Amino acid sequence: METNVNTVDYAKNKDKEDLLAKYRDEFYIGDKIYLDGNSLGLLSKRAEHSLMNVFNAWKEFGIDGWMKGEHPWFYMSEQLGEKLAPLVGASPSEVIVTGSTTINIHQLVATFYKPTKTRYKILADDATFPSDIYALKSQIQMKGYDPTEALVRVKSNAGLLDEKDIIDQMSDDIALIFLPSILYRSGQILNVEKVTKEAHKRGIMVGFDLCHSIGAIPHYLDTWDVDFAVWCNYKHINGGPGAVAGLYVNQKHFGQDPGLAGWFSSRKEVQFDMSHDLEVDVDAGAYEIGTPHVLSMAPLLGSLEMFNEVGMENIRKKSLELTNYFIELVDLQLKQYNFSLVSPLEKDKRGAHILLEHEHAASICKALKSYQIIPDFRAPNFIRLGPVALYNSFYDIWKTVDTLKNIMETEDYKKFNNTREIIA
Repeated sequence: METNVNTVDYAKNKDKEDLLAKYRDEFYIGDKIYLDGNSLGLLSKRAEHSLMNVFNAWKEFGIDGWMKGEHPWFYMSEQLGEKLAPLVGASPSEVIVTGSTTINIHQLVATFYKPTKTRYKILADDATFPSDIYALKSQIQMKGYDPTEALVRVKSNAGLLDEKDIIDQMSDDIALIFLPSILYRSGQILNVEKVTKEAHKRGIMVGFDLCHSIGAIPHYLDTWDVDFAVWCNYKHINGGPGAVAGLYVNQKHFGQDPGLAGWFSSRKEVQFDMSHDLEVDVDAGAYEIGTPHVLSMAPLLGSLEMFNEVGMENIRKKSLELTNYFIELVDLQLKQYNFSLVSPLEKDKRGAHILLEHEHAASICKALKSYQIIPDFRAPNFIRLGPVALYNSFYDIWKTVDTLKNIMETEDYKKFNNTREIIA
């Protein structure tokens, strides 16, 4: 085998050895190199099939599709929760597919944030995704507190968080902690188990946003004793734009009323008794609110089939190999062009994407797109590159770095305006 990592032959030989390479053909990729799966995953043929299966059930059964067909809609949230449970290390009853990430944050914070006169603050961080902060501020205000005083944010350093800084902020007035499992910019993995253990020592409830870790790294939420978690299903899970999100509630918290009750919070067997007195579901189903968005859940039936077939340990193994290769080539080929790697070098601290910083990041991203390579720009000057284990190849990585080198050598990026575009 070619041992010079700079060569295309090395990349192609790695692809020949890749046990997951066959799954690439399951996705609609086209002629592009797609490195934005950490923002929106690609459509797979299985997801397309399951969507059409459910769509045709609507055509065939009409309203009876709620109880008929291969995947009755009435139980689809629970069916998908069962498929997702192995990915987060939970029991099926603790996981439900429902809502959106932000709605689920509102639901679970409304449920578990129970401020008192002496313990009323929420601990978050300054590097998290903005919508998480919007929701936390809103919940604090609804409980009668001032977010400028009751929301505490751990400061990041160069886009990274130190768990020690988080633990140091766990004061006696903290009622709830809500943090990302992986930072959306830098790709840093937080030590969820350590943070949870330290929070519980101090009697603090703790939840996590898994949006950038679900489908990318293994989770063990039950073993770690996490109280609750939320995530989207359109990034690494490849559930499609607007895919219905997911949530986890530790079974030790079963039996209490949801903060935001709704039609589907009910126990299934009595839901159509139409009583105005809600009989709350006995498991994670209690945290559903409204009628599920069936057509936005349907692609997950096919997509999750692949994850449980491959296994998260195998996905993580290849993902690390891809990002390791990326980092190695960036160091060898791009150092002279003033690219800085922001993501952690340590494997146990790095998720499934890498973050590069460059003063011309926006125009470099546009230049890459002109070569049919799809990166992700993040303001003010960051390039996210998210190779996905199920459909990206080692050749994709080699070609991307080779193209970046060419763009910088020829100053091709100067053809493009260095301003940001609208992104998700």
